[in-house]
Amino acid sequence: MHDQDEWSNSRGPEGSLSDLIDRRLSRRTLLSGSLVSVGAMALPGLSGCAAPSSPGSESRAAGFDFAEIQRGMDPDMHVPEGYSAQVVLKWGDALFSDAPDFDPYAQTAQAQRQQFGYNCDFIGFLPLPANDAAAERGLLCVNHEYTSTALMFPGVASDFPASITKEICDVEMVAHGGSIVEVARVDGQWQAVQDSPFNRRIFGQGTPMDYAGPAAGSPRLAITSDPAGTQGTGTFNNCAGGVTAWGTYLMAEENFHGYFRGEMPAEHPETDNHARYGVPGGWFQWGKFFPEFDVSAEPNAPNRYGWVVEVDMLDPNAKPKKRTALGRFKHEGAESVIAADGRVVVYMGDDERFEYVYKFVTDGRYDANNRAANLDLLDSGTLYVARFAEDGTVEWLPLLFQQGPLTPANGFQSQADVVIEARRAADLLGATPMDRPEDVEAQPDTGRVYVMLTNNTRRQPDDLNVANPRPNNAFGHIVEITVPDGDHTATRATWEVLVLCGNPDDAEVGATWHADTSADGWFGSPDNCAFDGQGRLWGATDGNPVTGAADGIWAVETNGAERGRSQAFFRAPVGAEVCGPRFTPNSQTLFVAVQHPGDGRGATFETPTSRWPDFDDNIPPRPSVVAITRNDGGEIGG
Repeated sequence: MHDQDEWSNSRGPEGSLSDLIDRRLSRRTLLSGSLVSVGAMALPGLSGCAAPSSPGSESRAAGFDFAEIQRGMDPDMHVPEGYSAQVVLKWGDALFSDAPDFDPYAQTAQAQRQQFGYNCDFIGFLPLPANDAAAERGLLCVNHEYTSTALMFPGVASDFPASITKEICDVEMVAHGGSIVEVARVDGQWQAVQDSPFNRRIFGQGTPMDYAGPAAGSPRLAITSDPAGTQGTGTFNNCAGGVTAWGTYLMAEENFHGYFRGEMPAEHPETDNHARYGVPGGWFQWGKFFPEFDVSAEPNAPNRYGWVVEVDMLDPNAKPKKRTALGRFKHEGAESVIAADGRVVVYMGDDERFEYVYKFVTDGRYDANNRAANLDLLDSGTLYVARFAEDGTVEWLPLLFQQGPLTPANGFQSQADVVIEARRAADLLGATPMDRPEDVEAQPDTGRVYVMLTNNTRRQPDDLNVANPRPNNAFGHIVEITVPDGDHTATRATWEVLVLCGNPDDAEVGATWHADTSADGWFGSPDNCAFDGQGRLWGATDGNPVTGAADGIWAVETNGAERGRSQAFFRAPVGAEVCGPRFTPNSQTLFVAVQHPGDGRGATFETPTSRWPDFDDNIPPRPSVVAITRNDGGEIGG
């Protein structure tokens, strides 16, 4: 989840911190003793932002049973005593027996097409029937968000960007995208199954895909190579995602703006739209060699990215589809839940400072007995954006053409325009600007939804709102939404802050944790999350090093007397963030993605901060998927 150096939303002041706290707490009594925050004592009542026990809190016994690891930062990864961490897939690993061996000094696009991609992020797991050789078997789907050019290629850092050639760009394009890989657990160890008929690479460029939904065929998606605006050629900067109940994989396109260069004339009809998304970002040099990534040559091209892409994991020949009904923004994830009436609800965050939380509700209903009937459910439905209120309610506002301000008078001529400019539509509806909303996931049993808000150091005292109550929010927080009667399709719900992250011993931070959270248990910058078989919350971080410790995985209690208590479980190598936590159905394995290990200020291919996981002076650090298991074979976390 690449941090943003710019932001494009405008915000209005909603009052001082003390005003927000007073208004927020006027509707209910404070907690007594279950949460502690020295910072909250300096700002009376802030601990009340952490919610009391919510409906469903008696659904299971509370508590995690593992020996918490220590805070720290070093070149290797760490798990608790009694656990093991195994690298399952590394950048460059062959997915097919005829793939060439990994050679970081002689990379080619052709080799990378048959190898595991770079900077793994989201992980999904689809179980498959076991065979005699494996007690567990399944498909891993993994996003490859972006390429860390200076760490990935020898010799490029000293003369960047002049050192970037078309051949390097070719490799980068196919190192992006995603991988679907069959894995099997044999004698307690997970391993990739080479040449599985399910194995597949999806590329940043070079994988044909269709546009579907309201924006398909819009003239605003038309470019020279696709004048109809219906056929894509790839997907990139895929951050988090989701796996549907019908066995498809949702890839969420996030920071697409960084791939475009060039200049737009001030009078061009797309200029303001592109500015709202930070286009052109100019991070990559693809536009030097490929006109599609130069807005001077192809001004509509950025509109073709920023979507959710659906991939059929069980059919390697099926074309991926960009589901435009889910809106265009910098998608962090796309996790779905089946509502009580059978409709599918997809929760999504727009990962940038001062952006919004969304959900999509399908028109059609999931049919457990007819997989084919589910494959296009995501093309028709209603996209909503969240507005959080002082009274503890959240309202979901529909982004529908001809409703409210989404009319021709405001520049919207169709639903295609609404989804292409989802951010501007949400602005006009008065959605609540959030502190980098990343993963948004529904707990499977309780009807609660957790919003991971990573940080926002640009929020000023006059930018505060009730759901984002801290200025200079360097550590982020977690918001909990409770839907009424478990109905995820409802347009009103209630919300609380589960925890305000950061050091509870620093009064200026204003963090809130359970009183029993240890000096190792607090963290900053929550990013992705997952739920184990007992419904417990596990959070991954991106930016925790600002706290003086590496990124990792923390187990966070959401129920009962221990609500708000956190424990450190996994620590990544220096320079890495942790992404995509995913449990197997039996909760005996936790897969995590270790992204950009060895990164850091001035880090290069020749001088990384760690050479994890090979620890070979001739091999650069390699982003990898790790499987964590208990040595006694039990459930993760106890």
